[in-house]
Amino acid sequence: MTTHLQAAATLHNGTKMPWFGLGVFQVEEGAELVNAVKTALVHGYRSVDTAAIYGNEEGVGEGLRQGLKEAGLKREDVFVTSKVWNADLGYEETLKAFDTSLEKLGLDYLDLYLIHWPVEGKYIDAWRALETLYQEGRVKAIGVSNFHIHHLEELMKHAEIKPMVNQVEFHPRLTQKDLHAFCSEQGIQLEAWSPLMQGRLLEDPVLQDISQSYGKSTAQIILRWDLQNSVITIPKSTKKHRIQENADIFDFELSVEDMKRINELNENMRVGPDPDNFDF
Repeated sequence: MTTHLQAAATLHNGTKMPWFGLGVFQVEEGAELVNAVKTALVHGYRSVDTAAIYGNEEGVGEGLRQGLKEAGLKREDVFVTSKVWNADLGYEETLKAFDTSLEKLGLDYLDLYLIHWPVEGKYIDAWRALETLYQEGRVKAIGVSNFHIHHLEELMKHAEIKPMVNQVEFHPRLTQKDLHAFCSEQGIQLEAWSPLMQGRLLEDPVLQDISQSYGKSTAQIILRWDLQNSVITIPKSTKKHRIQENADIFDFELSVEDMKRINELNENMRVGPDPDNFDF
């Protein structure tokens, strides 16, 4: 299991993807972003997740360059994810969007490229583009984000290559049990966005109680719970102490009983849109 910060899951095509990474949703271009990415790499992170719609790929690229240099790493030591936005879904459009993302990031390949949302009538063509990019070796792994079971089933009817990852909202109030089981059966790795429910879970009494018994923060308990559920997690932070603290979860293990207590907090509650009902 995940015993250290560089531990990696093996995706169904053999690609290794770190269990833990840095998310940069809602972090604007600028020094704070560059610093966050650099700090994460220097402190042992090996995975960074961005998206075209975040409007911060250039800053992420700059942070990567500075971080690689400072940490004495090579490009292939770091796993970089980006996502194609809804307005660019379509075969040619998606290929073009990928080129734009690469250019902004200043990279010559991506480790993982995802379809950001399952826009009806568009994601099949976009998937064909991802398959092309994968077959050309321009991306090491391809996947989706915010796909329900029925979206995945529909996609797989038309796909030559099965998605390697499904990145979804996942936290103790939204455990996505059926989706998690389906993805496990299909060999699709589940990944959590908003693992801390945008901070809303940090005051939860059950989680606080558990955190006290391990001498860890509530955030650390939740992130450890992700890993013990075999879910990749990418908490967002721009503060150095928080970036370090979030990753300090490899020196303890939650008991079966505590895992169960956290699982039981599920209320099917979302902070983001429902993938069956969004209008963007």
